[in-house]
Amino acid sequence: MNFLNKSCPNLFSVIGISMGDEGKGRVVHEILDQIKIQDRNHPTSVIKVNGGANAGHTAAGLKLNLLPSGVGNPDVENLMIGSGVVADPRKFLWEADPLESRGISVFKRLLIDEKVQMSDLTHRLLDLAWENYRVKQLGMESRGSTGRGISPAYCDETGQWQIFYQQFLEERTHFRLALKGRIQRAMDTIRSVCKVSEEDWLGFFSILSTAESRANKQAIEEGIFNQDEFDFQRFMGKDPFTLNFDLIEETYWNAGQRLVSCIGDVRNKFLQNKTASKSIVAEFGQAYWLDKRHGFTPNVTASHTTTSELFASGGFPVQAVSTIGCCKAYDTKVGTHHFLSKIDHEVHPLGQKLAKMEFGTSTGRQRMVGWFDAVEKGNALRYCGFDELVINKLDALSIDKEILAEIKICVAYKKANGEVTKDVPRQEGMRKQLTPVYESLPSWSEDLSKIRSFNEFPEEAKNYVRRMISSIIESAYPQGFEHIELPKVRFLGVGPNPGQIISDIPPTKELIKIN
Repeated sequence: MNFLNKSCPNLFSVIGISMGDEGKGRVVHEILDQIKIQDRNHPTSVIKVNGGANAGHTAAGLKLNLLPSGVGNPDVENLMIGSGVVADPRKFLWEADPLESRGISVFKRLLIDEKVQMSDLTHRLLDLAWENYRVKQLGMESRGSTGRGISPAYCDETGQWQIFYQQFLEERTHFRLALKGRIQRAMDTIRSVCKVSEEDWLGFFSILSTAESRANKQAIEEGIFNQDEFDFQRFMGKDPFTLNFDLIEETYWNAGQRLVSCIGDVRNKFLQNKTASKSIVAEFGQAYWLDKRHGFTPNVTASHTTTSELFASGGFPVQAVSTIGCCKAYDTKVGTHHFLSKIDHEVHPLGQKLAKMEFGTSTGRQRMVGWFDAVEKGNALRYCGFDELVINKLDALSIDKEILAEIKICVAYKKANGEVTKDVPRQEGMRKQLTPVYESLPSWSEDLSKIRSFNEFPEEAKNYVRRMISSIIESAYPQGFEHIELPKVRFLGVGPNPGQIISDIPPTKELIKIN
């Protein structure tokens, strides 16, 4: 199979088409491997486009959040961080040092754009403080924040309070002055606007220490870091709602200085790679329905999650790109999202099975699980646009037919007035009044993880794939799609390991015509 698209042979964009956790990192790895198989002398680079340390993937046995997924592949020449990313310099070190200790080169390949915004402890405290304010002062439902400080960091962008990574290349006095103002603003906000209690203020530091100690447990046990590295209490000031400015400034300045050789102009590197016909894979941190404008508010990320953000974040001209939308063969969500197709994971047999394998890489939180929602994905295809589709974890749906004879796909919604629709309402209140319209299909019990050809699938699995794709297409193109070039299915994931994919899926129009 020819994986390099002739119309845009060098640029690939990997985006989730649902609510995150779709296995985007795995798709990046597979694309890199496929490029190498086709042309062993075809160098590649990976660019992280958006978000911060709130996207989870695994490399060299380590759970990572900030570095691009391609970090574990030694054939990747450049690990680029676009200007649309917000990043704590300490987090780069927490992820890079353990990888370097395993013999995986990071710092020599890492290129952080000068215009990447520095996030820091104040953003994490503000993240927790705003969540505290939402619940305790306004009586609202918790959003289930990760506490990574992503949204507050983007607020500094719109508020014109940015501290860019380029400041690590300048005089320390400029950095010190900017950081001092940032800390003062954060403390004023937490104390006077969010009205956080002293007890909760102290608790924030415990929350952060516990979370990072857990996330970096392996590196601590291996002696790469001391436990004190993740003790956030040491940054507290003598009085409530104060911080030890000198210690914070020294810690962040020193972290930035370790990254000085990695800071530069991503725009030029990208254009150099394109001119030299080198492949570039763009990795998005979140999925379409988490876009800050088009997603399910208020439970959205603080960045844009559509392909256009690649060019804004990278700082280079809009050009041809092969966009790959990926999802799972069932749905998952985290936080407090309204979940139309949710399966009770405590009672339902398939829900019980899926819940055992669904925990957030970034947070460790239990993910909610649900039936495949083709309406969400079809609307994402319509408005975001994908050249190819990837569906992961099809193997997870294998279940004893004696336990569960049928599995479902959500193919439409029913409104409160009884009207059936294949559109996702933009009003959150209206969306919450919908009920899913399901189609039931026969289940299968065969293990798909060892199969490598679509034709070897049990007929029930083939039919499930056909209906997933056809229901997405029907939702995306309600006026018909006879003359539309439909996205092809790049591969189906049938296991977590490299190469556990099915690539010989028939062309989409042929696939969905088969009954």
